[in-house]
Amino acid sequence: MKLTPDWLTAPGTQAVIDAIESGGHRAWFVGGSVRNGLLDLDVSDIDITTDARPERVVELAESAGIKAVPTGLDHGTVTLVADHTPYEITTLRRDVSTDGRRATVAFTERLEEDAHRRDFTMNALYAMRDGTVIDPTGEGLADLNDRRLRFIGNARDRIAEDYLRILRFFRFHAWYADPTGGIDPEGLAACAEMASGIDRLSKERIGAEMKKLLAAPDPAPAVAAMAKSGVLSQTLPGADARLLPVLVAIEGGLAPNAIRRLAALGGEGVADRLRLSRAEAKELETLREEMGSEKGPAELGYRHGFEVARDVLLLRAAQFETPLRPQDLHRAQLGGLAVFPIKAADLMPAFEGPELGRELARLEARWIASGFTLTKQALLSL
Repeated sequence: MKLTPDWLTAPGTQAVIDAIESGGHRAWFVGGSVRNGLLDLDVSDIDITTDARPERVVELAESAGIKAVPTGLDHGTVTLVADHTPYEITTLRRDVSTDGRRATVAFTERLEEDAHRRDFTMNALYAMRDGTVIDPTGEGLADLNDRRLRFIGNARDRIAEDYLRILRFFRFHAWYADPTGGIDPEGLAACAEMASGIDRLSKERIGAEMKKLLAAPDPAPAVAAMAKSGVLSQTLPGADARLLPVLVAIEGGLAPNAIRRLAALGGEGVADRLRLSRAEAKELETLREEMGSEKGPAELGYRHGFEVARDVLLLRAAQFETPLRPQDLHRAQLGGLAVFPIKAADLMPAFEGPELGRELARLEARWIASGFTLTKQALLSL
């Protein structure tokens, strides 16, 4: 089997391989680029593994005029930048010891040892520079062809090496597995048994993984499995997965939004547990507050802009299991474009201090209730 994507023959890609092979070393593409290439999906990162040591990779790259960035020399990783494209180059490795978060590695020259330290069979596929695919575990190609997600070897052993693999198991299931084929029972049982290990992970790693999961076209089956196994409650105490499939169905062809879907899950202290950015935390807080408010579509659009208003309307529709009404979206759009015509200066000096604020709020409420039709003169006459 061979890969035939455009990135394989790109000048930058070939220049990087040429540089490594010029020193008598071997190099293979590995991981997501091979997996997605075989699935004819977009490739965002091109990872390469080699039998050359990291210092040697830097030396060869610089000799070829390629920029080398020592992003993780202790773990065997160097980033090369060729033709404005970054390539992560990692020396073949085997694990010496792990603590569930980090691994102590040793370099190896055997592709099989490197493959067996990876997480899932579909992620342990390699490709030569001509696109020829290599499957060291003997299971990766078959599992990828069947869209079946499985850990390499013993699932518990793989999770013990890095507890983030629990969350990756559900994320990769949402993105790459056949939803009609069910979830691997051995992998699910291992995730349920070892879920407490999630507490040993950094909040940043957990948050990044959850956002990637919820950005999948339809994460609902995977999240339902998380809930059933106890992984969801371990990750987000108080979260409830039941609203998510309804929301996904109502979203239709709308682009996935991880924060909107987080609002549907609920939970306690979500922003802190997932180390959301300030903007993400504010968006999540607004969505959850407005889900239960009495503000109409127009006012939601005016207060928060169309996109937030639309997401609130989606969440409300999911709560009541009703379709999203086009007329409500139209009102939200009008609200998002509306500009309140009254300024504080228009009411001074007749009103000052707290009274000025109250009068502005009163007139704004009347203006919103009118569907934004009252003019400045009409409002001032009130």
